[in-house]
Amino acid sequence: MSAVLPSRGATDNAWRELHEAATIPYKKGGSFAWHFARGKLGRDPVFRGLLERGLIGAQHRRVVDIGCGQGLFASLLASMSAMQKKGRWPASWSATPDSADYTGIELMPKDVARAEASIGHLQPTPKLVCADMCSAELPDCDLVVILDVLHYVNLEAQQGVLLRVRDALRRGGNPQARLLLRVGDASSRRGFAISQWVDRTVTRVRGHKVSPTWGRPLAEWTALLDHLGFRVHSIPMSEGTPFANVLLVADLEVDRAA
Repeated sequence: MSAVLPSRGATDNAWRELHEAATIPYKKGGSFAWHFARGKLGRDPVFRGLLERGLIGAQHRRVVDIGCGQGLFASLLASMSAMQKKGRWPASWSATPDSADYTGIELMPKDVARAEASIGHLQPTPKLVCADMCSAELPDCDLVVILDVLHYVNLEAQQGVLLRVRDALRRGGNPQARLLLRVGDASSRRGFAISQWVDRTVTRVRGHKVSPTWGRPLAEWTALLDHLGFRVHSIPMSEGTPFANVLLVADLEVDRAA
């Protein structure tokens, strides 16, 4: 993983190009889908952060996106691949999968419908599954992405999801298997409260029922992942926002017992 980030100015143009390419498909899904995609990709620091830190490797071809919403990460992966094939990829950014095999799992039917309308034409065709992350079948994979969704289930269920993620990555057999998990750090009380309020507001805007949430302090998230056999590195991921979000980069130690 890259230790030093390139200057943002050096990649601003590339990021704008990628943002445009990844969000255009959402015009097919309607005005809400398009505006939501543009706002999410443009304002949330996690997506550009993943690229500039080299956290998505070319070896991470089989991708599972849990809580995928309208499949924005699938569109981003496809746009990254196309940009590299055109020779327009910044030298400071690591290569990402040439052709990702993407499975998105989402509980909300409205979001799945928007995803299918917007990115169903992509090649290879994204697999979009409307299911509960606590019980959905997870295919063998190289990379699992879970951004801001585990807090929707209780602490026992969170561990159950992560255990199944661990097993799916192990079955995939990739020695560089990785989980990218963004969570709120409950020990940062003000930032965590703000993020929860915004989360509930966005949930209502998307036309969904607001459910209870369960958070953990960062130390507890790290301890849980370590117990499951992951080697964890945490990165603050709230740049430009008042939130207490942290990205946990969890690499699977395949030689450790469960």
